[in-house]
Amino acid sequence: MKSSFNFVAAVIAAILVIIGASIFTVDQRQFAIVFQLGEVRTVIEKPGLYLKWPMIQNVRYFDKRILTLDSAEPERFITSEKKNVLVDSYVKWRIVDPRLYYISVAGDESRAKTRLSQTVNASLREEFGKRTVHDVVSGERDQIMEEMRDKADQDARKIGVQIVDVRLKRVDLPTEVSESVYRRMEAERKRVANALRSEGGAESEKIRADADRQREIIVAEAYRDAQKAKGEGDAKAAAIYAQAYNQNPEFYNFYRSLEAYRNSFKDKSDVIVVEPNSDFFKYMKNVGRDGNTTGK
Repeated sequence: MKSSFNFVAAVIAAILVIIGASIFTVDQRQFAIVFQLGEVRTVIEKPGLYLKWPMIQNVRYFDKRILTLDSAEPERFITSEKKNVLVDSYVKWRIVDPRLYYISVAGDESRAKTRLSQTVNASLREEFGKRTVHDVVSGERDQIMEEMRDKADQDARKIGVQIVDVRLKRVDLPTEVSESVYRRMEAERKRVANALRSEGGAESEKIRADADRQREIIVAEAYRDAQKAKGEGDAKAAAIYAQAYNQNPEFYNFYRSLEAYRNSFKDKSDVIVVEPNSDFFKYMKNVGRDGNTTGK
């Protein structure tokens, strides 16, 4: 009876072992390849519970998630100016064809990374060789990454891998190059500054000359207007004087003589030498008894 029980228990245990060896699960983050006697039998991409022949078939799993290839040390590349630059980059990639991936690199992730690293470095070397230091540092950085991603993805598809993204984390100049580049940049900035100063000085002189010209024009026009107004005033004054004097010419002559006397004898020390019968003393020769002056 005991031996029968042991036999049944052994059979049940064997069945459980066979069932356990025949069932496997695939996670949603994984691909699974079922091998039969060393050959690829089935590629499973959907998660779930699956069966296989025990002892005949075996299963290998591959990560379906996006993986990162990050360079340990910056790589040195040469630009079109024959200048060295240090580039630190990383690559985002994932497996899209598990069968081709296994056939190409035997499912070895380190071999896949080596292949991708070589592909990306070759693309970087080609792109940097066509551009200057300024372009790779700031000018065309986005364009470089886009072209690198496309070229690297075309080669990566041959091993069942998709390049999701290629990024340049840092682009630096080697120490021996930095000083010369900085000196050239400084000289260029000084040249631009001097050019701007020269342009500013020329514009300043132009503005100053125009201001002086306008000042001369304004002063000349003001002097012209002043002389015109003065001439008109003198003309009006002369007309008024003439009109007033024409009303009594004798009085006008007498008034002008008094003005002449006053101007000639302003000071007691003033001396004038004229003939006694000169017209200058016309109104001083005789004074009538009624107080009127006469010329006799």
